[in-house]
Amino acid sequence: MDKSSLIGVILGFIAVFVGMVLKGVSFSALLNPAAFLIIILGTIAAVTIAFPTSELKRVPQLFGVLFKEKKMLTVEELIPMFSDWATVARKEGLLALEVKVAEVEDSFLKNGLSMAVDGQSAEFIRDVMSEEIDAMEERHLSGASIFSQAGTYAPTLGVLGAVVGLIAALSHMDNTDELGKAISAAFIATMLGIFTGYVLWHPFANKLKQKSKQEIKIKEVMIEGVLSVLEGQSPRAIEQKLSMYLSKKDHGKVLTEGEMIDG
Repeated sequence: MDKSSLIGVILGFIAVFVGMVLKGVSFSALLNPAAFLIIILGTIAAVTIAFPTSELKRVPQLFGVLFKEKKMLTVEELIPMFSDWATVARKEGLLALEVKVAEVEDSFLKNGLSMAVDGQSAEFIRDVMSEEIDAMEERHLSGASIFSQAGTYAPTLGVLGAVVGLIAALSHMDNTDELGKAISAAFIATMLGIFTGYVLWHPFANKLKQKSKQEIKIKEVMIEGVLSVLEGQSPRAIEQKLSMYLSKKDHGKVLTEGEMIDG
């Protein structure tokens, strides 16, 4: 479970809806079926028109990405792994890593190490693995754009809902009580449009982009690690190279641990 996504959504609802009630807005005023219909169904309709069915089918999966923490190898886990493989390769040759291939669970890393063991060139391996990253990034950006577009449509539909509500309000000009209620209902649609657009859809899109960047970073580390092992670099050199993907604090920690082991 990605706790930050869940906590963020909960805090968003508390901030807006509880805040409105504290401001004196009746909770019953928020229960406006027409406003929900215009904003929610309208946004779904706009997104459905904007994207092909093949991409829309991925929406449930995208929600899974948003609220589930994908298990990935970390840079801290990859550095000693590649260091160990480099030691084996320098002592026994690349073919000795064939046993290690079977132990790797990550399909991207397994494919890269398999190509190295099979004797493929460094240029070929980099091209194949980089193209896979590019294809993955394109899929991720396509998914994020669905939420990004929803975030663009929702506030505009909120304005549309307000216009519809004000048109209805004009029919109650002779009744000030009904007129006030109608105007209030009109602005509920605007509020829902802005809320869903800027508290849900746009943040969802940004979260997907950030998760994509994290995954790309890990895969780039895998490429550099595989190629370093293929080129016969020393375990120490690999640790120094890959530790550059860490924060300054963790980078220093890895180098210190490496010096202790070498010592």
